[in-house]
Amino acid sequence: MPGFSYVAVDQTGRETKGSMDAENRERAAEQIRKSGLVPLSIKEQGVLNKEIDFSLGRKVKPRDLSVFCRQFVSITQAGVPMKEALQMLAEQTENKWLKRAIFDVLTNVEKGNTLADSMMAYQDIFPGIMVSMVRAGESSGNLEMAFSRMAVHFEKQAKLKATIRKATIYPIILICAAIGVVAVMLLFVIPIFIDMFADLDVEMPALTMAVMNTSEWTASHWYVILIVIVAVVAAYHAFYRTDDGRRIIDEIKMHMPLFGKLTVKSACAEFARTMSTLLAAGLSTVSCLDIVSGIIKNIHYVNALQKAKEEIMKGIPLSEPLQSSGIFPPMVYHMTGIGEETGNIEDMLSKLADYYDEEVEITTQSILAAMEPLIIVFMAIVVGTLVIAVILPIGAMYEGLDKL
Repeated sequence: MPGFSYVAVDQTGRETKGSMDAENRERAAEQIRKSGLVPLSIKEQGVLNKEIDFSLGRKVKPRDLSVFCRQFVSITQAGVPMKEALQMLAEQTENKWLKRAIFDVLTNVEKGNTLADSMMAYQDIFPGIMVSMVRAGESSGNLEMAFSRMAVHFEKQAKLKATIRKATIYPIILICAAIGVVAVMLLFVIPIFIDMFADLDVEMPALTMAVMNTSEWTASHWYVILIVIVAVVAAYHAFYRTDDGRRIIDEIKMHMPLFGKLTVKSACAEFARTMSTLLAAGLSTVSCLDIVSGIIKNIHYVNALQKAKEEIMKGIPLSEPLQSSGIFPPMVYHMTGIGEETGNIEDMLSKLADYYDEEVEITTQSILAAMEPLIIVFMAIVVGTLVIAVILPIGAMYEGLDKL
C-alpha cells in the first residue's frame, strides 16, 4: 500500500504535518477529513523521499501499543495529568519509533492540539482505530476507558498475528531447509561422484545422467536461478500493486488448500474484533465500517465492507449486505443479525471475535500438523532420488566386476 505525506490544518487554523498509508490519494484525503483536518497538500512518498526503516517488521507492533495503552490507563488512574503521563511514557518506552512519536504527540498537545489530532499526524505509528477511539474518548470525557479497550484490542490482535505467523514461518523454515539440502547435494556432493564416474567405463542409468546433468547445469548457471527468483518476486509485488492483480491474488489466498480457511477466519476475527471495539466506544456503524475496511488487507473484504456501508446508509441492516457478499461465513451474518435484533451488537461481535480467534488457533494447528509430514515426505523423495542416482552406477560397476 503506497504511503502519503500531507500538510493539513485543524479547525483553529493550526498546521499539522504527517504521513499515512492509503490505497490512493483520494482515500488519504478522505481519512484526513474524517480526523477533523482540512488537507492542504498530499504527496505520494517515493523510494527517495520515504522515510527509510532498517528495522525488521513494523516499526511499532500491536504488543507495543497494548503496553502503551495499559500504562497510560494505570498512570492516569493514579491521578497523573495527561501531559505528565505522556512524558513518563515517552521516557520509559523502549521502542524507539514509539518513543519518538510520543514525544512529538506531547509537543503537539502542549501547543493546544487534541490528543487524537496529535496522534493523527503519526498514522504509521498509531493506527486509525486508535485515533478514532481516542477522539471518541475525548468527546465523551472517558479517555481512560478508550485506552483500556484499545489495550484489550491490541492484545487480541497481537495474539492473532502471532498465531498466523506461526502457521507460515514454520513451513517456510522447513522448505528453506529442504532447498538447502538439495543445493548442497547438487553443488558439492554430486560433483564428487561425477568425477569418479568419469573414470569408469560404465553405462550410466538414465536417472543418474539426469541428476549429473542437473548438477552440472546448476553449478554453472546458479546466477540464472537467482535472477529468476528475484524476477518472480518482483513480478509478484508489481502485479499485486495493480487492481486486477490484488483482486486475483487475494481471491487465490481465500481458496488456497489449507491456508484459504485461515485467510477467511482471520479476516472475520479482525472484522468482528474491530467493529465490537469501535461500536462500544459509541462510533456509528458507518464510521466503524470505514475504519475496518482500512485495516483489513484482503481487497474482497474491503469491497464488501464498503458496499455494506453504502447499504447501511440506505437503512438496510448490516447483516444483510454481509450475507449477500458471499464471502462471510453464515456464523458472521447470523450473529450480527441477532445482535441487531437484540440491540446488543457490540457484545455479539465480541463473542464472534472470540469464536474466530479460537478457530484461527485450531486451523493453525491443523496446517502445521498437515504441512510437517508433507514437507518431510517431499525432502525424503528428493534426497532419496539423489542417493539412488548415486548408488545405481556403483551397483552396475560391481555387477561388471562379478562377471569378470
